[in-house]
Amino acid sequence: MIGQRESASGAHFGFTDRWGGVSAAPYEELNLGGAVGDDPGAVRTNRELAAKALDVEPDRVVWMNQVHGADVAVVDGPWGSSTVIPSVDAIVTTRRGLALAVLTADCVPVLLADPVAGIAAAAHAGRPGMIAGVVPAALRAMTELGAEPSRIIARTGPTVCGRCYEVPEAMRAEVSAVEPAAYAETSWGTPAVDVSAGVHAQLERLGVRDREQSPVCTLESRDHFSYRRDRTTGRLAGYVWLD
Repeated sequence: MIGQRESASGAHFGFTDRWGGVSAAPYEELNLGGAVGDDPGAVRTNRELAAKALDVEPDRVVWMNQVHGADVAVVDGPWGSSTVIPSVDAIVTTRRGLALAVLTADCVPVLLADPVAGIAAAAHAGRPGMIAGVVPAALRAMTELGAEPSRIIARTGPTVCGRCYEVPEAMRAEVSAVEPAAYAETSWGTPAVDVSAGVHAQLERLGVRDREQSPVCTLESRDHFSYRRDRTTGRLAGYVWLD
């Protein structure tokens, strides 16, 4: 259900697959997205199950209202029941023990942590967000709070790979004009975009050296949700927090 990786420095990263939850088809099983048409009760149960698997308190997880943009929110706790969750695609915290979550179903989930400064961030980087600069924006917010890029640990989770993300030639040209590393070709020889490669290129230019990329392609893996493959489907989640 959860692929969890920990750093000796006290940074924790977790990425879900689609199994171990209670949602019915077409969201089976561990759908963590609350805006895809699934039963809200099932989503709440799934979020509790995922948090338990990570040994995190469900009410200490911060979620976003993701809109494929580049806005960032700095948070010090979960949103209150009467709070309108802001439309952002990255969240940053200085609170140790507070888990930040990002939802995806082909986009790149980006998890960042500077254990020395005690600063963590989660970002949602789809093609539009990568072009808009959501990852640099998250890094900028972290450094303004005292993080140091050379200390930041970056982990990206399951995403549609460049061999599968087919796009029109004009779109590939538009994306690669902003981020040349995202230029790709499908395994069948047509224009494609590699968003994960673009994200990692941005991180590298910004001085983040400790980076790891998941080998899982969501479109190819039946163990993961993929919007491009199934359209009506659930959402995976990436989690980051610091001891």
